[in-house]
Amino acid sequence: MMNVMRYDPFRDLRNLQEEVNRLFTTSLARAFGDEGIERGAWTPNVDIYEDHDHIFIEADLPGMRREDFELTLENNVLTLRGERRFEKKSENYHRVEWPYGIFSRSFTLPQTVATEGVTAEYRDGVLRIALPKREEVKARRIEILSEGEAPKPQVIEAEAKAAAARS
Repeated sequence: MMNVMRYDPFRDLRNLQEEVNRLFTTSLARAFGDEGIERGAWTPNVDIYEDHDHIFIEADLPGMRREDFELTLENNVLTLRGERRFEKKSENYHRVEWPYGIFSRSFTLPQTVATEGVTAEYRDGVLRIALPKREEVKARRIEILSEGEAPKPQVIEAEAKAAAARS
């Protein structure tokens, strides 16, 4: 007796998809061995958050010296690049898990950022970048008037700050 097999035109495509999924779900460290030093490029982790006046970017750069990286701003793109070098302290390493090598992170800044006032500070392995918001985009409270009520004179916050700074 002969078994009847159905023809599946998508079987090879599904097999390829399973192989690609398997490749991307396995750890690259396991796929290429535990040679952490030879892995090359890595990407520092960042947190991005904001308050009323600034957008902040904090990059995690533990164990690095200030001269190991640079921060540039060009055409509204903020770029952090550098290199963490492996410095042998002993020949008896059993495991090396810190990433080493060249890295680069770029962030396209929103139009709400005043690029001329960007500041950065590096302390305790964390680079903190402060991106000031333009005055015209900061949220302001709008007073709602009742019928027949006359508007009260308002002092714009930026003018009040400038006057206080001159005193």
